[in-house]
Amino acid sequence: MLDAQNRSIDYIRISVTDRCNLRCVYCMPEEGVHSLPHEEILSYEEIRRLCGIFSALDIRKVKLTGGEPLTRKGIAELVRMLKVDCGMESVTLTTNGILLTEQLAELVRAGVDGVNISLDTLDRDCFRKITRRDELEQVLAGIRFALTFPELNVKINCVPVAQHVDDALAIAGLAKDQRLNVRFIEMMPIGLGKQSEGIREADLIQRLECAYGKMTPCGQPPGNGPAHYYHVQGFQGNIGFISAISHKFCSECNRIRLTADGYLKTCLQYEADVDLKKMLRSGADDGQLLQSIREAITDKPQGHHFTEEVGETKPEQHYMSQIGG
Repeated sequence: MLDAQNRSIDYIRISVTDRCNLRCVYCMPEEGVHSLPHEEILSYEEIRRLCGIFSALDIRKVKLTGGEPLTRKGIAELVRMLKVDCGMESVTLTTNGILLTEQLAELVRAGVDGVNISLDTLDRDCFRKITRRDELEQVLAGIRFALTFPELNVKINCVPVAQHVDDALAIAGLAKDQRLNVRFIEMMPIGLGKQSEGIREADLIQRLECAYGKMTPCGQPPGNGPAHYYHVQGFQGNIGFISAISHKFCSECNRIRLTADGYLKTCLQYEADVDLKKMLRSGADDGQLLQSIREAITDKPQGHHFTEEVGETKPEQHYMSQIGG
């Protein structure tokens, strides 16, 4: 559907859990966060019901996120519900990759269209420092396993930081000889991310071209969201960027978010959420839910103001694991 800014909103990111098996320094404190009780997060049936309504509003692309979505039992059944029961055109999943080798075959059978695997370094010691866990080999095994499914769209998500530029360059090299795209996601000034110095897109492109050669902008972006891509001669995959701060793309934003505890967020920054879980559990019918969702999307903010001191916009008290990324 169209919002008040005439943007076509056709993509929703759904967090299925706030739990994660890593403790990445820009996402979560070392001791973790207080996790929601199971009864406070949306059930798969509640998600299925809401997605039937989203589909009726022409929102047909779903990204399942967390926390780490593979830590929630039965995630493949949710994928099946979204594809078969709700008729979603695309269901993809963002994961840290640790549990991929155990679960991916079942996810593919259920109809998952792609996986985005988060990875910021290929160095074991650096991985341990960033994630506070020694799981790099499991992640790399998950990537290799994902590439054995020819029908699966595989992407690597990297959040580059200034002190680890060489790690970002090495991650980009994964797209040279493998059938995958690498995307660099600009550090968001939310929660612990405010404490890390990210790398601006222009600076990273300069470093990448020094390492690999000329980067040529691609045409149609291969994905559902705001990434824009470049091709490097001799690479199988492409290099993408999601640069919400230095290349603000709010005028083209096509996404909304559903948190694990049932809040509909129409912008990552703003606190004005709609409590769909409360409506579901207080007996609202589908018509009432549809109307509330329609009104929220219509009123989707024109843009974020992360670099400005304005308005009711500051979710610093939230960690990205609690918002769904």
